[in-house]
This record gives sequence, structure tokens and C-alpha cells, in this order.
Amino acid sequence: VVMQGRFHAYEGFPMKEVTYPIYVMKALGIESLIVTNACGGINPTFKPGDLMIIDDFINGVSTNPLVGPNDDRLGPRFPDMSEPYSSKLRDHARHTAHGLNIEYKEGIYTFFQGPYYETRAEIRMYGKLGSDAIGMSTVPETIVANYLGLDVLGISVITNMATGLRTGKHSHDEVVAIANKASLDLCKWVTQMLNTWDF
Repeated sequence: VVMQGRFHAYEGFPMKEVTYPIYVMKALGIESLIVTNACGGINPTFKPGDLMIIDDFINGVSTNPLVGPNDDRLGPRFPDMSEPYSSKLRDHARHTAHGLNIEYKEGIYTFFQGPYYETRAEIRMYGKLGSDAIGMSTVPETIVANYLGLDVLGISVITNMATGLRTGKHSHDEVVAIANKASLDLCKWVTQMLNTWDF
């Protein structure tokens, strides 16, 4: 199953609707999930166009898609998040990237609701908390996938450096242009991972 785009909380969708496709995938028999995103770089060693394997996440918003009554048929009331991104899938991603000579970074992704580019003070705060990148998606889907027992791999495209780490104002057109360019390597990477998938 491949999704073309996704829903975002900043568009006004409740978290349950943002993550509904993950429930559908689980019902269809999916066992593993690859989530991708475009995001801003906080780690000063990153640059626009870099690809980053997500090691862990920080939920920077006050809610998550599991708030509310729990259906024990789907998952536990308090799902474990000690390994939200599967170590075996991260190893597979690393091995595949090396075989393709694709350079990548690794780091912590922070979920920021938006819809605005973060302030300098917010970026300083998240940087001190250990964030390497920040964006407006991915974490809700990751939370639900773990709740449902799916293995998750996350890959970010660093499309811009975050506020305070770049010169000039943010441009959505610039973000889209960098994402389109980096997507060539990302698509090659994911395709090869799927071609050699044996989990």
C-alpha cells in the first residue's frame, strides 16, 4: 500500500483522522510501515537535501492520536515507545544506502503542529532538548503504528535549515524544490529496500 501525501493536524483534521489510514493498513494485513517527510534541520552539521534515518521522536504537541477510549482489540492502553523506529529496519536502510552509495544522516525528529515555521526561540529550545530535525507530521502515524504492533522505519528529507540556522526568511517554494531534488535518491533508496525486503 502506498499513500500519495498525507493528512496533517494543521489542516484542521483531528488526530484520529490524520492516522486513520494506518488503521486501514493494519486491517489489510500490513506488518511494516515506512514513513517519510520533508522537514527543517536543527543539527548544524545538516544541510538542505540531506536524508535522515529517524532514530527516535519528540512529540512537541499537547496531544496524540491515542487520546480517548481505548479499544483493547487494537492495542494496549499504554503502548511501549522504547523503540518507535525498528532497529532491524534501520539496519536494513543503512545497508541499502551503503550499497547504493547514498549518503544519509541519523537523528531525532520533533513533531511541531504548525502551520508556521518555528521561531528562533523554539528552535533553540528543541535543539537543547536533543532534536536534529523538526516537522509537522510523521509522529502521529508512528505512535499509532506502534500501538497496532507495526514495525516502523522513518526517513526525513531536510528541505531547509530551521529558523535561526539559515540566512533570510523561509520560502515554501524553496522547500518544495529541495524536496523534489532529494526525492530522487529517496525513491531509489526505498525502492531498493523493498526489492530486498525479507522480513
